[in-house]
Amino acid sequence: VQLQASGGGLVQAGGSLRLSCADSGRTLGNYAVGWFRQAPGKEREFVAAINRSGSNTYYADSMNDRITISRDNAKNTVYLQMNGLNPEDTAVYYCAARRTYSRVAFVGAYHYWGQGTLVTVSS
Repeated sequence: VQLQASGGGLVQAGGSLRLSCADSGRTLGNYAVGWFRQAPGKEREFVAAINRSGSNTYYADSMNDRITISRDNAKNTVYLQMNGLNPEDTAVYYCAARRTYSRVAFVGAYHYWGQGTLVTVSS
């Protein structure tokens, strides 16, 4: 699996973005996928995860009322819709994949990582 995150950019506070995680290897349907983010000077933290079929999702408490994770396995892509963004959401957002839908909130549980996409929220 070869992950490519995209969709980041500069947005004003209160705005929305949809991030995409595509797999050029065309096997993403075989993996659970998680989104993480890392702000400057901080550790990488969990945002959301989705199982292989898309029937189960899990969100970080800090964002669960503002984000939605979804997937389209026919397009080998996982999405992260983020609404009501605020400057504290500024970070590089990464997608990652693992074979099973377990321990999905842990950075160390993932085998494959994309390169990250920068989200900047201005006040």
